[in-house]
Amino acid sequence: MGDIHLIELPEQAVAGVRQRIRMDEMTTIFDTRFQEVLQALQSAGVAPAGAPYARYHGDIGETVDVEIGFPVSEPFPGSGDVQGETLPAARAVETIHEGTYDRLPETYEAVARWMTEHDLQRLDQSWEIYEAGPESDPDPGTWRTRVVFPVSGPQVEP
Repeated sequence: MGDIHLIELPEQAVAGVRQRIRMDEMTTIFDTRFQEVLQALQSAGVAPAGAPYARYHGDIGETVDVEIGFPVSEPFPGSGDVQGETLPAARAVETIHEGTYDRLPETYEAVARWMTEHDLQRLDQSWEIYEAGPESDPDPGTWRTRVVFPVSGPQVEP
């Protein structure tokens, strides 16, 4: 896991599909939905403007309300289940998770401890940006997931 720190995020236009899923469906749903979003973008003549993301609305439990998609350079009008959305401008806690996805809970626990130590409160969304993964290299040692938690609370000294 990388350094945990506060950042200021600009607003980002995205195209994605949102649904409530069981946690054990995550891998299957992600693969299917990422392809669906890519096809909608391609049909509209729009290229992704970065790595795929998953935005989680509310708490993650046995089920999760998740939006799966890609950033785009201009607002996306929507097509079928794929909607144009926005990742909001926010003050956020960020870290880089390196390695397999099954170890992401450890990263989440470390970030939660860091936020508690710095008296920061998590807002109602968080997201992961899959900068490198199994599609780019089968070696899990090269996988990079940016984990982002919008927060409120006091300023934190670097």
